[in-house]
Amino acid sequence: MRKKLMTLGLSVVLASALLTGCGGSSSSNGDSADGKTYKVGIIQYVDDASLNQIEKNVESELDKKGKELGVTFDYEDYTKNGQADATTLNQITSDLIDKEVDVIVPIATPTAQIVQSATEDNQIPVVFSACTDPVGAKLVSSMEEPGANITGTSDALNTEAIMNLILAANPDTKYIGLLYSKSEDSSLQAIKDAKAYLKKKGIKYIEKTGTNTDEIQSAADALVAEKVDAVFTPTDNTVMKAELSIYEKFINAKIPHYCGADSFALNGSFVGYGVDYANLGVETADMVADVLVNGADPAKTAVQTFDNGIATINTETCDALGLDLETVKKAFKDYCTDIIETKTSEEFE
Repeated sequence: MRKKLMTLGLSVVLASALLTGCGGSSSSNGDSADGKTYKVGIIQYVDDASLNQIEKNVESELDKKGKELGVTFDYEDYTKNGQADATTLNQITSDLIDKEVDVIVPIATPTAQIVQSATEDNQIPVVFSACTDPVGAKLVSSMEEPGANITGTSDALNTEAIMNLILAANPDTKYIGLLYSKSEDSSLQAIKDAKAYLKKKGIKYIEKTGTNTDEIQSAADALVAEKVDAVFTPTDNTVMKAELSIYEKFINAKIPHYCGADSFALNGSFVGYGVDYANLGVETADMVADVLVNGADPAKTAVQTFDNGIATINTETCDALGLDLETVKKAFKDYCTDIIETKTSEEFE
């Protein structure tokens, strides 16, 4: 299996709900033929391969669960994208609250923080997805008992595992670049962990940051000029959005870029390492169904985390870096539960 759930699975089927029904995502102003219609607000933080993959799988799983449970999850009328703009995200959240949605699904930490603040008074259930450090971002009191109207799934990153991959591929690594956005809470703990690891190993590092694509491009240029041996990026949406515009800079400089999600590798980085984002979307949707249909209390529903054991290698980038794919895979195998190959593309098929 590509992952193992780290928290207790969901009870998703009620005996009274085992009906054959239309379900699905079709828009409806009232109850479906066989059961209730639930309004599901989905707020995408920004277009990137990982987050789009999550959204697509949330929606397809809601369709599946709707048919299974004899209800309708109407998300088509309530799915929006904030394009990483705080003002837009706040407006979307306000609109969904005005439309009296039954649940809000914010994708990524910045979106979840805005939704959390906006629902403190009305207590609309919130089931977030892809929030790397929910406790550090002050979304929940604890991973086991969130303590409020909010719970969800985390893509928490095992930073040490990625550092091990870097050294496995090149034991002579002496200088590593850390590329991320300081504006993303999800990146800060991973960078802190990376620096602690590198200090312990006596490996030199340099930090370069940016808050938009242009700044990330400049930061990438600076790392190339520094002649670092490798670059590490955590699950950072700002860098993810810029990856297609920077990966060739690192390839041309023969610098492997290691990142905290498979979507980075899809968009040209050498290696993406972390959770299965398609599965993360599925599990998020299952939590939504559990809250709405089964009456699960978000305050007492543990945040779900997953093993970080999947390394995705971009074979085109591997070749362009002058590395032998089979040698790399052999070096990685002791540090991964699975190794997947991909080629450069904008989106997952």
